[in-house]
Amino acid sequence: MQNINKQMGKILYLFARLFGWTFDPKPINSIKKAVVVVGPHTSNWDFIIGKIAFMHYGIQGKFLIKKELFFFPFGILLKKMGGIPVNRSKNNRLTDQAVDFFNQSEELFLVFTPEGTRSYNSNWKKGFYYIAQKANVPIYIAYVDFANKKGGFHSIFEPTGNIEEDIKSIKKTLSQFKGKFPENGIDLN
Repeated sequence: MQNINKQMGKILYLFARLFGWTFDPKPINSIKKAVVVVGPHTSNWDFIIGKIAFMHYGIQGKFLIKKELFFFPFGILLKKMGGIPVNRSKNNRLTDQAVDFFNQSEELFLVFTPEGTRSYNSNWKKGFYYIAQKANVPIYIAYVDFANKKGGFHSIFEPTGNIEEDIKSIKKTLSQFKGKFPENGIDLN
């Protein structure tokens, strides 16, 4: 199965290259667990480009998705793509559930788009930050840049505990990249 995934990754990478996309050099190998923050998130294409990039790097990115979407046969596909079913009801302890996933895994790259929508949103969801802090893992900043047809891992960010300043810093890093719909991108205001 791993061989099939590697072959599929190579094919998809070549397909992306045909359309002019490139990916940053391979991320640091010593990182085994991280919260991955991807931006700007302005299109459903972000997921496809991101999935190809993760396959290129040989990393199985995981993402949290409401358990109601895991019905047959769609649930099988979601799990194959890295989906982790979670209970998103009000008192669900989603942060604790995610921390448990980190504690139970030797390797985990849990992916978030903190904008929470493909439309412009200056008020980011902060769950990714709390999860990184509580699980004691770094935040890996990743990007999709449609203007330059480039994507990949940018840098590692260690949370300081000052959430407002840390999110401003992450936004500043990601604001240099343009989404498919730049008007919905990241604004520093």
